[in-house]
Amino acid sequence: MKDAIRQRALELGFDQCRFTTAAAPDHAAAFQHWLRAGHHGAMAYLERNAEKRLEPQRLLPGARSVICVVASYATATLASQTPHPSSAFVARYARFRDYHAVLGARLEELAAFINQLGGPNTRSRWYVDTGPVLEREFAQRAGLGFIGKHTNLISRRFGNWIFLGEILTTLELEPDAPEHNHCGRCVRCLDACPTRAILAPFQLDARRCISYLTIELKGPIPVELRPAIGNRVFGCDDCLAVCPWNRFAREGRLLRAHARPDLDAPDLLELLELDEAAFRARFAQTPLARVKRRGLRRNVCVALGNVGDAAALPALERIAATDEPLVAEHARWAMDQIVARAGAGSTALSSA
Repeated sequence: MKDAIRQRALELGFDQCRFTTAAAPDHAAAFQHWLRAGHHGAMAYLERNAEKRLEPQRLLPGARSVICVVASYATATLASQTPHPSSAFVARYARFRDYHAVLGARLEELAAFINQLGGPNTRSRWYVDTGPVLEREFAQRAGLGFIGKHTNLISRRFGNWIFLGEILTTLELEPDAPEHNHCGRCVRCLDACPTRAILAPFQLDARRCISYLTIELKGPIPVELRPAIGNRVFGCDDCLAVCPWNRFAREGRLLRAHARPDLDAPDLLELLELDEAAFRARFAQTPLARVKRRGLRRNVCVALGNVGDAAALPALERIAATDEPLVAEHARWAMDQIVARAGAGSTALSSA
C-alpha cells in the first residue's frame, strides 16, 4: 500500500513521499516554551490552536499515520542576485503561483486516492501550511529532512528550497526511518541573518525575522529594524541561501510550470504606484496577495528608504501627504533616509 501511495504522489508531481505515525510531536515542550517567550509575536493563531498542533487526534480522530510530501521550488536562476538597486527582493518561494493552490489540488487528489485504497471506512485530511500542524516535525520524523539551526527543514536531497505537505489518515502504515540532524558545527545561517533573529541554534525570535516583519506583522515595522530590511519587500532568504546543503538542490517538477519571472526583481517605484485594481490583477494568484496592497506599500517605502534615491521622493511625498497613517509614516521615514544619504554624500564630496 505504501508503494502505491508513493507512486501516486510522484505521479502528481511531488518530488518525495514518506510516512510516519500520527503520534504527538516530540517537541511539544519546546513549542510551548517558544510561545510562552512571546517569540511568535503577533501570530496569535499559533497560540490559539496550539492544542491541535500538539494533539493530531484533534484534527482527525482515529488518525494513525501521516503521509509527508516534498515539492522543490529550486530553479536554474535561483542563485541570481537582484540586478539593480531600484529592484525589490521577493522571497524565492513567492515567485510562483500560490503554492497553497498548486500543492493543495494535488494533496486533495492524493487524499482521495488513499481513501479509495483503504476502503469505505478510511478517512484522510490534508494540509499545506494552512492548518494547525507542526509540519517540520512530521517531515523530519518521516525522514524527508532535518530541522536546521535556522528552524527550517533541510533536505539532503533538495537543500532548503522545498515546500511541505501532509495528509493525516486513519490508515495504519509502517513508518519510515526518521532523519537525524546534519548541521554539524556550521552556523552560517546564524551569521547571515540581517536582524539576528536566530538567537541561538534552533531558536528563532520571529519578531525580528524579516519574513515576519514584511508578511505577518500588520502594524508598523520597528524603526530600529528597518535599515536591516534592505530592499526586501516580501520575505527573506538569507538564512536559507547560505546553507551548504543547497549544493544538492535541483529543480522540482511541480512548480516549474507555475513560475512568475516578473517577480524575480520587480521595480520598487512601479510597485509603489499600483492602485488596488492593479495590485489584485498582478498578485491575486500569488503569495503576495496575503500582505494586501497597504502591506506591500509599507514594505516598499522601507525598501526605498534603504536603497532609493531622489527619484523616489515625489512618489513618497504624495503618499506621505495622502495615504493612510500606517503607509504615510513609513513614507516619511523613507524620505528622511534618502535626504540624509544625499546630504552625507554631498558632505563627503565637498571634503574630498
